[in-house]
Amino acid sequence: MNRRIGMWGALMTALSLVVLAGCGLLADFETEAKQKLGKYDALAEKKNEELDLRELKLEPYADEVGGRLSSPRYQEFAVNSQLEIKGSAKKYRGFRSDVAWIEVEKESDGGKEMEFSYYAPLRDGRFSQRVQLFDGKGKYQVTVRLPGKDEEDRFYDLARFEVINVNPEKKRDVALTRAGQAAGLKIDRPTSGLTQAKGVFNLEGSLGKIENGRVMVRLEKDGKQWEHLFPLEQGKFVGKIPLFYGKGVHQLTLLTPDKKRKDYYNEAGSLLVENTADRKRNPIEYFKHYDERGVKLASPLAGGDSANMKYRIKGRINPDAPYADQTKHLIVQTKKDGMEATYFVPVKNYRFDDTFWLRFGKGEYEVTVNVPEITDEQRDYFRFFGVARFTVTNTSDRDLRNLLPSRGIQSKDETIRALAEELTQGKKGDQAKALAVYEYVAKNIRYDVQKFKNDEFEYDDSARKTLKEKEGVCQDYSFLAIALLRSIDIETRFVQGVADGNRHAWVEVKVDGRWLTMDPTWGSGYIDGNDRFVRRYTTKYFDPKPGEFAKTHTRTGVMY
Repeated sequence: MNRRIGMWGALMTALSLVVLAGCGLLADFETEAKQKLGKYDALAEKKNEELDLRELKLEPYADEVGGRLSSPRYQEFAVNSQLEIKGSAKKYRGFRSDVAWIEVEKESDGGKEMEFSYYAPLRDGRFSQRVQLFDGKGKYQVTVRLPGKDEEDRFYDLARFEVINVNPEKKRDVALTRAGQAAGLKIDRPTSGLTQAKGVFNLEGSLGKIENGRVMVRLEKDGKQWEHLFPLEQGKFVGKIPLFYGKGVHQLTLLTPDKKRKDYYNEAGSLLVENTADRKRNPIEYFKHYDERGVKLASPLAGGDSANMKYRIKGRINPDAPYADQTKHLIVQTKKDGMEATYFVPVKNYRFDDTFWLRFGKGEYEVTVNVPEITDEQRDYFRFFGVARFTVTNTSDRDLRNLLPSRGIQSKDETIRALAEELTQGKKGDQAKALAVYEYVAKNIRYDVQKFKNDEFEYDDSARKTLKEKEGVCQDYSFLAIALLRSIDIETRFVQGVADGNRHAWVEVKVDGRWLTMDPTWGSGYIDGNDRFVRRYTTKYFDPKPGEFAKTHTRTGVMY
C-alpha cells in the first residue's frame, strides 16, 4: 500500500513539474509576443490598461436610423497612430448622401484647433475607414456622422469618442473632399499627405471620371498663394511644383473642374509639403496663350533664379495644340533698366532647349517668353504673344551688350568667325578691320528689291542666312556686318532709323573709344528707276561726317 502511494505521489510530482515548466514557457511566450508588438503598440496597450475603458455611447440619431459601430468599442482608448472605424445603419434607405463623414480634431500646442475629414463610402448602409491620426502624439476627438434624410449634405452625429495617440511621429493621409471622390481623384505621387522636398516636388495623379480639361493646383504658406492649371491627358496629370515661399510647410490643394459650371473648380484634395530649402523664389506669370498654344515649361519652374551671363530655357509644345506644327521657335525678350534684347529659341520635334544672354550686366532681368503669330500675311514686322514671364538675376559684372550674339546676329558661329579673321588678317587697328568688313559686305551682298517691296521678311533672317544666300535688305547687311565684327571682339551695334522716308538699319562700331558709323547697304549700290539694284561700291558711307549723314539718315534707337 505504501508502495502504491509512493508511485502515485511520484507521478503527481512529475505532472506538477510539467505544469510548472509549461507556465514558465507561457510566460516567456507572452513576453516575446509583447516585444514583437513594437514599442508604440506596447505603449498603447499599457495606456489602455490604465484607462477606464467605458463602453462607447451612441448619439440619439443612432436609434433613428438603426446605427451602430462595431469598431471602436470604447469611449476613450489609446492607439499607435491609426484606428479602424466600422459601422452600419439598418434604416439607410432615404439617406441624402452616399458617404459617412468622419471628422478628426486635435488642439495644437498653440491652442489652434486642427482637423481632418474622411468620407467613407456607404454601401448597403455599411462603412469602413482606416483613420490616420495626423499630428503625432496627443489626444484627438473623433466624430462619426451619418447622412440625414431630410436635406442634402446634412449629417447627424452617430458617435463621438476620444483617441490617444502614443506615437509622436507625424503621419498624414492625402485629404480627399466629397468633390474629389466624385471626380475619382487619385494621387499617386506623393503617397503621403505629409511629405518633404527640397525646393521642388513632383505631383502625379489621375481623375477616374474626367479625361480631358485641366486641374488647378493652389499652393499656400504664410498668407501667400499661387495657383496654376495643369492639363489632363487621358485623365492623368503630372507636374513639378516649386515651393516658392522658403523653408517650412506649404499646403497644396487640388481643385477639379465643375461639371456644370464652366471655368469653375471645386476643392478636391489637399496635402502638406515641408520644404527643407531656405531659398524663396517668385512664381512665373502665365498668360492665356500658354495653354492655348500648348506650351509647357520644364525649366525654369519659378522666377528668382541667379545666373552668370546666360540662362537656360527648356520645355515642349503639345503636338495637338493649335499651330504646333508651325511653331518653329519661341521668342525670348529680356528687359533691364529700360533696355531690351530679343533672342530666338528653336523648336524641334515639339521640344526646345536653349540658352539666352543676360547682356546688360549685373542685376535683375524681366524675361518674357513668346510664341509667334502664325500667319500667311507678308509684312515688315512680326507679331508674337506672351506665354510666360519671370525674373532672373545676372551675377556677372560684365556688360557685353555690344559683343554677345543676339537676334539674327550669330557672332559665335565658327564660319562667321573664320571669315572675319580672314578678312582682317594683317589689318592694323580696329578701324582698318571695320573697313575690311564693310567692304566685304557691301561688295558681296546683293540688295533684294523684291523682299523690300513685298515685305517678304522671315523669322530666320540672320547673318548666317545672308552669308549663305548672298542677298538681303538693310537689316541683313547689318546682321552680317555686326556678326563679323563681334566675332573678333569688336563692339558693334544695330542701329534703327529712317532713311529717305523708309525704315532703315545700319551699323555703329566702337573704334579707339568712339562710335564710328557705317551703312554697308548704301555703300553697296542703288536702286534705279526700274526698281533694279545697281552695284556701285563706295566708301562714302563708312565713317561719314555726322552732318552729311544726318541729311539722309535719322537715328531712332539701337536693337539688341
